[in-house]
Amino acid sequence: MREKIRQLLIELRLKGMQNVLDPELDAAEKNGTAIQKILYRLLCEELAYRQQRSMHYRLNHAKIPFDWTLKTFPFDKQPGVNKSQMMSLAGLDFIERAENIVFIGKPGTGKSGLAIGLLRQALINGYRGRFYNAQDLLDELYASLADRSTPKLIKRLCNYPVLLIDELGYLTLNSEQVNAFFKLMGERYGKASTIITTNLDYPDWYGLFKRKTLVDALLDRLKHRCITIQINGPSLRTPSGKTDAPPSTKPE
Repeated sequence: MREKIRQLLIELRLKGMQNVLDPELDAAEKNGTAIQKILYRLLCEELAYRQQRSMHYRLNHAKIPFDWTLKTFPFDKQPGVNKSQMMSLAGLDFIERAENIVFIGKPGTGKSGLAIGLLRQALINGYRGRFYNAQDLLDELYASLADRSTPKLIKRLCNYPVLLIDELGYLTLNSEQVNAFFKLMGERYGKASTIITTNLDYPDWYGLFKRKTLVDALLDRLKHRCITIQINGPSLRTPSGKTDAPPSTKPE
């Protein structure tokens, strides 16, 4: 009978229950556990297994380029960051409110590390999200113009409750990329959260995008539902170009 149950679990693809079938049945036979408790524990294991798989899928799909969490961020070495504020943001209420977060600071101050820490926290807690280097995102938007798939791409990007755009700085942009980016930000406004890291303060965005009217509209929408975090602190990088963080991390 145990083997018949195992085969049924395999056919039904109940991997979580498969993993604990033998120890649960062995314990039941030894202790005389009620069938309701056995069934409950098996179902709990299946649920935990599926939740774990789903989390790993979200983490892999997000394309985060390196490991970084808020727990490992060196707050003691970056006085320009308010740890209490970051821990409050880790509660993820900003996602429910569809608010944006913009990290502004010089290179090496930990903007990307904090942003990725928030994205990872969201993914672990069941939200879907995506990491993009700003230039890569703009290049992908531009490439989509060739086969007229831009609306489809923007729709897909708008379906992410959290979108992280990293290193919005001194980029090489053409008018088509600028228009597509503004279209994306306009579509996400009030519907989903966008996290941006940049070494440019807001007035410098005019020089980057070179379209005053569009930048006015972008900043008006972005800052309306936005938490701006200015990091005025030292670089976390050592003179060798490495960081003081663990080898698997990268703060900016």
